[in-house]
Order: sequence, then C-alpha cells, then structure tokens
Amino acid sequence: MVKTASTMLPLGTSAPDFSLPNVDGDTVSLSDIPADAPLLVAFICNHCPFVVHLREEFAKFAAEYEEKGLSVVAISSNDVSTHPDDSPELMVKEVEQFGYTFPYLYDESQDVAKAYNAACTPDFFLFDRDKRLAYRGQFDDSRPQSDTPITGADLRAAADAVLSGTEVSSEQRASIGCNIKWKEGAAPEYFTGAPAV
Repeated sequence: MVKTASTMLPLGTSAPDFSLPNVDGDTVSLSDIPADAPLLVAFICNHCPFVVHLREEFAKFAAEYEEKGLSVVAISSNDVSTHPDDSPELMVKEVEQFGYTFPYLYDESQDVAKAYNAACTPDFFLFDRDKRLAYRGQFDDSRPQSDTPITGADLRAAADAVLSGTEVSSEQRASIGCNIKWKEGAAPEYFTGAPAV
C-alpha cells in the first residue's frame, strides 16, 4: 500500500462551501448544516484499504456523535473512470451495508476536495460551532495490518472538546491513507502524494 498524508490545512480555516449530490439523490450543502453545530467533513471512498480498515468503527463513531450534536458529512472525490469501485451506484451499497447515518456525497468535479486541500482517504476535517477548523488529522493510531485496536481516540478527543466548547489540542497527527484519485492532469499544486493504489 502506498501511503499519503493529510496536508494539515491551517487550524482556524473557515469551512469551504460545498453543494453536492447525496447517495439518496438530494443535494446537500454547507448551508444545510445547522448554524451552531460543529461539523465533521470526512473524505473517504469505497475501495481504499485505509477506509475499509476503519469504516465500521467510523460508522459507529458518527452515529454516536450525531446524537451528541455533531453534524457529519462524508465526501468521495475519486475519479471513477479509473476507480469504478468508488462509483455513486456502489456508494449507495456502501451506505446500506455499513449503516452510514450521514450524507455520503459525490464530488465529481473534485473541486470540493481541492477547496479543503484534501489529499488522502480517509482525511478528516473537524470544524467548531463557528465553522472554523479545530482538528485535522487521524482517526487514531490504527492502520491496516497493524495490531493496534481501532478506537477513534484522536477524533473522539477532538470532537469531545469541540462539543464542550473547550480548546482542541494543537498536537495533531496527520491522517494517512490512499491518495485521492485525481483526474488525469488535475492533481492540485498542494498534492505531492505518491502514485495511485
């Protein structure tokens, strides 16, 4: 597996706008998120081994924290012409199989991924109630083929702090995953990742 790290977008960055189709056919926009709700934007996909490794625990995390008031949105930005396993049709099956309770949006143009400086799957961006970036980093220390249990400890600690209105630790470790599968010639300038896996 080729590993790509998150770009670690500067803390305090305002949440970039988005308006994308959900797997249910509806369009979901940043403006649909309650004004006073913290927001987690997760760039994921169907096929990436790093996402496959944690998707069940991430689904549990999302359901738990949505109950606490966290809004969660997942986005797939991969080029489906080269990675058909990430097609919108199969995204529907992914939601059904793993019980995703959050919108799973398709970023066909890849413009939203670029606006967020997303680089890998999974790539997590947690915004506070003012929609300012409070955390960008890993779910936890677990990786595919490791013996480290999947706990979501890093993201949980950050979400707990945001929900309680306390400061999130600035000690944040980059998420690691497969690089976003950019369309030919469309990789953004910030992207320095390795070839596709």
